[in-house]
Amino acid sequence: MTTVTKWALAAAVLAVALIVALLPRGGDDSAAKPAGDLAPARSAAALQPCPAAGPARPVKQLDGVEADCLGDGGSVDLGKALAGAPVLVNVWASWCQPCRTELPVLQEYAKQPGAVRVLGVQVQSPAKDGLNLLAELGVHLPSVFDGDGPSGPVRAALKVPSSLPASYLVTAAGEVRFIANPRLFGNTDQVRAAVGGAS
Repeated sequence: MTTVTKWALAAAVLAVALIVALLPRGGDDSAAKPAGDLAPARSAAALQPCPAAGPARPVKQLDGVEADCLGDGGSVDLGKALAGAPVLVNVWASWCQPCRTELPVLQEYAKQPGAVRVLGVQVQSPAKDGLNLLAELGVHLPSVFDGDGPSGPVRAALKVPSSLPASYLVTAAGEVRFIANPRLFGNTDQVRAAVGGAS
């Protein structure tokens, strides 16, 4: 190998090393941040904390069914979190016009003495859209996110119909009952009648 060839090879190696050194690194903090930061929307919505797992036996129909808490992003096992006391579960989406009417009614009901716990389940719409809607309506109910796709684990477990909203009563004994009458709550008296003696 001639001296010229050695120098040319050394220059080529140096050029490659320089190019590699200038390439962007995968560990850049800005690249690691999630594209849709929900912190501002969560702060504006100011949702009540999602229910935590208790000592009671899990609700069989929802045992092991997990969803993300809309308020803080944590994971919630609904079978454990809804066990031991009656809960009204309301399934809604940000694009659903009747849901916009019903959510404030549920918020008002939840503030009344003797009300059962209310948990919202956002479906088929982006989490940010749901948080923005709740902030706009002044609804601060604890809520979970079941994904923005056509199906999710909560919807599958509850066998949610295609038309929304849909409400369910989870009894203290762990039974899950679909509320068919009325399908849409127009006032707090209807909510109280639907949950009956569950409180």
